[in-house]
Amino acid sequence: MTKQVLAKENVILNAKVSSKEEAIKKAGQLLVDGGYVDPSYVDKMFEREEITSTYMGNLIAIPHGTEDAKESVLASGISILQIPEAIDFGNGNEVKVVFGIAGKNNEHLEILSQIAILCSEMENVEKIVNATSEDELLALFSEVE
Repeated sequence: MTKQVLAKENVILNAKVSSKEEAIKKAGQLLVDGGYVDPSYVDKMFEREEITSTYMGNLIAIPHGTEDAKESVLASGISILQIPEAIDFGNGNEVKVVFGIAGKNNEHLEILSQIAILCSEMENVEKIVNATSEDELLALFSEVE
């Protein structure tokens, strides 16, 4: 059975995080808990962040592991933290939605493009930030496919 890349269990609404580090750790832990990655993957997410920020603009960040983190990935998965009380993701960049991403082979590229399409419009980002249930948030992604 193939794991669902974006499952309801991978979403945290109204996440209470006070820093970029805490957000990355929480997004990574969701991927670990879901069986998508080994715990070592979370360290690779921090390494990636040191190389280059995963802040994307439009209140979005997509932390993910470095190139050499591939062996830590068991299955492609995405976690989503909805953070209505924006956090500073460095350089004064505010973030309200964090997508933790783990890709097996190149499966995550498809996911990334869907996120990019959806989040390129601020109106959609607002919908994600204001979603009141996991189902409502996940429905936004099914509209893209």
